[in-house]
Amino acid sequence: MTATPAGSPKTGPRTITPTVETVLAFVNTRADGSGRRELFGDGDSFAAWLAEREEFGGETVVSDADAAVARELRDALVTVLLAHSGDEESLGEPLLRAERHLRRAGSLHPLATVVTAGGVELASPQTGVPRVFGTVLAAVTTFAQNSDWGRIKACRNPPCHFGFFDRTRNGGGLYCSTGCGSAVSMRKHRQRQREGGGRPSSEV
Repeated sequence: MTATPAGSPKTGPRTITPTVETVLAFVNTRADGSGRRELFGDGDSFAAWLAEREEFGGETVVSDADAAVARELRDALVTVLLAHSGDEESLGEPLLRAERHLRRAGSLHPLATVVTAGGVELASPQTGVPRVFGTVLAAVTTFAQNSDWGRIKACRNPPCHFGFFDRTRNGGGLYCSTGCGSAVSMRKHRQRQREGGGRPSSEV
């Protein structure tokens, strides 16, 4: 958690902070049906992604097993973010499994309090790949404690599930873009047409 120093501008509930950017950078590494490729497919791809992200420590030696752990942590977070969007398929047992996984991750990657004259923050005391996972958990904790954790969501449009920050006034956003919202509306419209197509018309 980061304490805002005196005189610094305060962030509002709809401000995209560095912690939000860290969480979204991590969860938005999944492949989907629209051309996004899997960035944690193996050790090499995971290492290439880390080399471009300074907040995770930059270039790090990783293995295929590390990439598998990263996918598990990421997918658990995505399930929680889908729950924030009210995605029914992510509720119940899938959400319970995700939360159990995140509790285990939290015990494996404890955080340390770093106190300076400018403020206080949580950081990972670990090195290498464990530091990457700790940094993600620190970002989640910092944002959740300082703002509305429920505003970080995953798009309800399958198979998109892209992570996004809901900046709507009432926090009711469900999709990462108007395109995804329109796609869902169109699918529902076509489904209603198919379901109504076989019904006999009522006589006047």
